[in-house]
Amino acid sequence: MKINQAAVLAPPLLEECSQLGQRLARLRLARKIKQTDAALRAGLSRNTVYRLERGDPGLAIGQVLRYLEAIAPGSTLLDLLSESDPALIALKMREQSKRVRDLTSAELEELDF
Repeated sequence: MKINQAAVLAPPLLEECSQLGQRLARLRLARKIKQTDAALRAGLSRNTVYRLERGDPGLAIGQVLRYLEAIAPGSTLLDLLSESDPALIALKMREQSKRVRDLTSAELEELDF
């Protein structure tokens, strides 16, 4: 009988699975790799990759590690969890930069000496 892992895991563990999937997806996006290409490199189906990035707890750790190797060769699970990959750092910097808006006339008058 097949067991639904999501039904038997505690909520904190489900959250950890979800975070792992989100980090895998962010790493793939940071490295600008299509999901289908990553699946092909890892030898996984696109559906399995979709489930990995959604944090499905029913997948084997070997599939997670194969996918990680496919999108970031040489990276470890620790690198993924600590977000120390250069592509992730660059993505975070791009996300932090924001456009500067013009000051309103009231704000300009307030700054006028």
